[in-house]
Amino acid sequence: MSEEVVQKKTNNKLINISQKTFISVLIMLFSLMIVAIVLTYVLPKGEFGVADGVTNYGEYIALENAKGIPIWKGLLAPFMQLGGSDGLSIIMLSLFLVVIAGAFQAMNDNNGIKVIVNRIIARFKAHQFLLLAIIALIFMLFGSFLGLFEEMLTLLPIIVILCVSIGYDSFTGFLVSIVACGFGFSSAITNPFTVLFASQIMGINPMSAVWYRIIVFVVMYGVMLLAIFLYTRLIKKHPEKSLTTAHDEKIKDQIFEEVEIQNEKKIFISYLIFFLVALAVIIVFSCINAIRDYTVVALIAVFLIGGLLAALISSNFNFKLTFKSFGKGALSALPTVTFILLAASIKYVLVEGHILPTIAHSINTVVEGKNPYALALLLFAIIIVLEFFISSSTAKAMFVMSILSVLTLSISKESQVLIYLFADGYTNLLFPTSPVLLIGLSMIEVSYFKWLKKSWPLFLVTFSLVVVFIVIAVAIHL
Repeated sequence: MSEEVVQKKTNNKLINISQKTFISVLIMLFSLMIVAIVLTYVLPKGEFGVADGVTNYGEYIALENAKGIPIWKGLLAPFMQLGGSDGLSIIMLSLFLVVIAGAFQAMNDNNGIKVIVNRIIARFKAHQFLLLAIIALIFMLFGSFLGLFEEMLTLLPIIVILCVSIGYDSFTGFLVSIVACGFGFSSAITNPFTVLFASQIMGINPMSAVWYRIIVFVVMYGVMLLAIFLYTRLIKKHPEKSLTTAHDEKIKDQIFEEVEIQNEKKIFISYLIFFLVALAVIIVFSCINAIRDYTVVALIAVFLIGGLLAALISSNFNFKLTFKSFGKGALSALPTVTFILLAASIKYVLVEGHILPTIAHSINTVVEGKNPYALALLLFAIIIVLEFFISSSTAKAMFVMSILSVLTLSISKESQVLIYLFADGYTNLLFPTSPVLLIGLSMIEVSYFKWLKKSWPLFLVTFSLVVVFIVIAVAIHL
């Protein structure tokens, strides 16, 4: 491959966050962090009790003389948190994003994406919406059964390019992948990070209400398909209403550029094996409890080693193109790493400021003696508020369900788990403290506020249905 071609390819970044998007999200997250710092000076301080070295989330101890988090510590929270209990997870998520960005850039520059997309288009040429429906179902199933969400960002670039190639846009790709996965995560059937973990804390069989969760999944899949259908019909009739016109043009310049691809079969096989290995790792690590916490670490290794190897094979071992492309992609992910650090720092500020236990104690006080229906909806609202500050499902499950497990409430534990699923999941697609949402939007160059403006009807319908499901669950003593 000539020097000119190498230069041209590596100048096209697959992940490209606009300056306007970066600055707007940066200001928003920094403002939220400042609000969190202020709250540590306003709200009463407290801590959880400890028994035999284990935190007792049901016991609250007021701290009379505690002060708010030091201003300097709050402002440095994005870096200070890396030495805390969540530090390793944040580092791994950031490294994960950098590696997959590099791997997909190398894949793009070595024609891997073009080859795969061309094959899929040829297969579903006459059934384009069926293809979208199948993709959305697959992503929802991953979220619902395996609890995958962050990991699905690895597939967003190729799904986006596929959607643009068949006449839709980048936002369609975002809908059928990240949003669909989020809906599956929220309509969980066996999600290990929500259903299984929360049920374990509550001391119930996670399969005891599975029939009801399956009904929820089917209904929400229908809602997802309707949203996809309405949006794709709109942009087919009025292409100017697409949210991602500028981003789509950049992609079209790459995918519709006439390039002679040599060894197409070898490229396809190389990346097919690569994705099959990545998929196998996701499934195996997600299904085995002993190694589930190492899923992201394993994926980092797969995308670093496998991604580079597949790119080298595809380029006939053109080391210069492959490593230059990988480096370009890795650097393009750094703005999004900044988003992750800022979003995660909000929880760190609240913990260091000793006000999260106060929030828990407030929940305990408010829910006592309420009507079952009012109580269910109140719990739903409270967990939604907590979701704004604590995006981690497992951390919030430990925090919320441990408190609920020691309360005597007038609704079943199965209903409580269901309420937790609803409040935890859909907000991952709504709140600006969700790293996956911000990363996904930045990858298609859509601002958070444009997303809110476009998606509010979807969430209005979704949360209306969720309220109905909650009321029915309480009525039938689920």
